[in-house]
Amino acid sequence: QVQLVESGGGLVQAGGSLRISCAASGRILSSYIGGWFRQAPGKGRELVAAIRWNEGSTYYADSVMGRFTISRDNAKNTVYLQMNSLKPEDTAVYYCAGRHGQVLATPAPNYDAWGQGTQVTVSS
Repeated sequence: QVQLVESGGGLVQAGGSLRISCAASGRILSSYIGGWFRQAPGKGRELVAAIRWNEGSTYYADSVMGRFTISRDNAKNTVYLQMNSLKPEDTAVYYCAGRHGQVLATPAPNYDAWGQGTQVTVSS
C-alpha cells in the first residue's frame, strides 16, 4: 500500500500563492499517478491536477489552468501543488491522492490512497 501525508495549507489573501506537499511512502511503481483533489462545502470532491510519476505528464482542471502547477520530486517521493493567483472560490479542503494506472483524468473513486486533507482558505 501507499501512504500519503500532506503538509501546507493555510489562509491566504486573494491573488496570493501557496504550496502544499504530499509525501508518499510504500510501494510506488513506475505507473504511479499522483493527484490533487479539493472539496468545498456542499460540493463533491473534484480533481484539480494529476501527474504521471514516470515521465511527468500532467492534467489540470479548467478552473486552475495557468494558475496551479503540479510537480513531483522522485528522490523525495513527494508531490507538490503550487497555487498562484488564488481566488476565494479556490477555498476548499485539498486532498492528495495516489493510484496506479494509465489515465490521468480520473475521478476520486479510482484512487485508493489518500492524504488526510489540508484546509486552504482564500480571503477576499
